[in-house]
Amino acid sequence: MLFPIRYGDVEEEYWHLVNHVTLWDVAVERQVEITGRDAFRFTDMLTPRDLSRCAVGQGKYVVITAEDGGIINDPVLLRLAENHFWLAAADSDVLLWARGVAFNCGLRVKLTEPDVSPLQVQGPKAKDVVRALFGDAVLELRYYHFLETALDGIPVVVTRTGWTGEVGYEIYLRDGSRGDELWERIMEAGKPHRIRPTGPSDIRRVEAGILNWGADMTLENNPYEVGLEHLVDEGKFGDYIGRQALRRIRAESVKQKLVGIELAGERIEMNAVKWRVKSGGDTVGRVTSAVWSPRLKKNIGYAMVPVAHASLGTALRVKIPGVDERRAMVVQKPFVDPMKNIPKELSGDRPAD
Repeated sequence: MLFPIRYGDVEEEYWHLVNHVTLWDVAVERQVEITGRDAFRFTDMLTPRDLSRCAVGQGKYVVITAEDGGIINDPVLLRLAENHFWLAAADSDVLLWARGVAFNCGLRVKLTEPDVSPLQVQGPKAKDVVRALFGDAVLELRYYHFLETALDGIPVVVTRTGWTGEVGYEIYLRDGSRGDELWERIMEAGKPHRIRPTGPSDIRRVEAGILNWGADMTLENNPYEVGLEHLVDEGKFGDYIGRQALRRIRAESVKQKLVGIELAGERIEMNAVKWRVKSGGDTVGRVTSAVWSPRLKKNIGYAMVPVAHASLGTALRVKIPGVDERRAMVVQKPFVDPMKNIPKELSGDRPAD
């Protein structure tokens, strides 16, 4: 599927997101729906997260792991009923993976791609927009929780999630024939708050420490390499695919890590390919995402490097094709709001899920 990545200047869209409210179409984010008598057991088997701690009406950020511990995807999981789950995945063949697992596991489950298309309403004025649409009840949603409701008869699921590090909501449309109608209703409700359509903001998600599957991590990486070890519940009772591999990886320690970096020099544009990371004259790693942060007034990003080059303060060099070679340094990430106080703004939420 295609989707709009920007409507204007990316920096202008970034500032509008940070100061006002934006609406973006992420219908490219498809759902894998899991239902049936054994849906909980099956879904719990796909991820290292302990889903017994996920209540109905709650979501979790999860990794789906392969038998070798590789990351198949990092979707947001929503639990709509005891045995009813959605996996909201932006890329990769999660549905095909799940169908292969189901074929071989002997559990009674049904796997489908439902007619569900998400929109994101993000920014500090997002709460004003959703309140105008859905009433005060939506403001009671805690971070990573959701409600099922309707807007003028349009069936939706509204979640307290987003890909920005800002206050935000995702609205999952459950009837694709009413997409234009829903879009216009949101735009109308947002007029007093200067809502505007944008694409997803890579600047803001890099600042927030949000990873992009396919760029910052792939099937070749495991959660310990990319800083997602908190998504592996070591004490999980139920078995899951990749458990033995992840135990071994944890015991042996990883050989490479995804680190935060700052790059010296003039503003850079978002990288379309992975840039070479050098130490001395040797190539030791690659930049996965890098961009200019207007707020921080510096170039920031992520790089996958050997553990020997992953310590804070390590000096590196980055070869930018067609530009030059830049000095770089390993720094702490996330770059902005490491405790996620901004998106948890509403109602004293617990730590992020």
